[in-house]
Amino acid sequence: MAEVTVGRLDHLGLIAGVIKDLRISEMIDARLEPDEREPITTGAAIAGMVLNGLGFAHCPPSLTPQFFANRPMEVLFREGVGAAHCNRFKLGRSLAAVDGYGGDGLLSELSVAICQQEGIDRRVQSLETTSLSLTGEYVPESEEQAIVIPQGSAKDHRPALKQAILELLVSQESGGPIFPQSGDGNSSDKTRFKERSGALIRSFSEAEAPRVLGADATL
Repeated sequence: MAEVTVGRLDHLGLIAGVIKDLRISEMIDARLEPDEREPITTGAAIAGMVLNGLGFAHCPPSLTPQFFANRPMEVLFREGVGAAHCNRFKLGRSLAAVDGYGGDGLLSELSVAICQQEGIDRRVQSLETTSLSLTGEYVPESEEQAIVIPQGSAKDHRPALKQAILELLVSQESGGPIFPQSGDGNSSDKTRFKERSGALIRSFSEAEAPRVLGADATL
């Protein structure tokens, strides 16, 4: 008698299908060379973190194997991938590889490549900044590419909460991110936009087609 195995797919099948159709894992692995000794690549590990983050809210990455315990891994990933492969050691090494490459740069490269691949119009763009509240310790190993994470989350009205700033340039057509940049939690829009305006003007003037940028009055 054949053995029947039941796994919960929920909405994750749709998310995994989009990741596969856009070839996000393959694009990541093309930039972060996989280790042949490991059962899953960095791209697959990041895809696992995306699935975990969209289905297992407010739980640490260390619990990712438990999240995938009753999931059909062969559907979400491929044959041979098990829940134990998404352990905290692999996820930690993957995050370290992304940090070494540059997280903002990696997201920007993937976003632009997907826009080109899907024919998304990038001529009209929107720029905005927002604050993100954080928990935990943030001690940079060096001063290179480090951002300051002070206390004082204005959005949440919690002065003891740590805060960072995210600047995001998105395509008006899709709402997809084109260029992200993390910044000091105590930086103001006036300072950031003043520093960024020159680079924005240069990138728009060098573009093949006319560009339109929408932003608030601070810019």
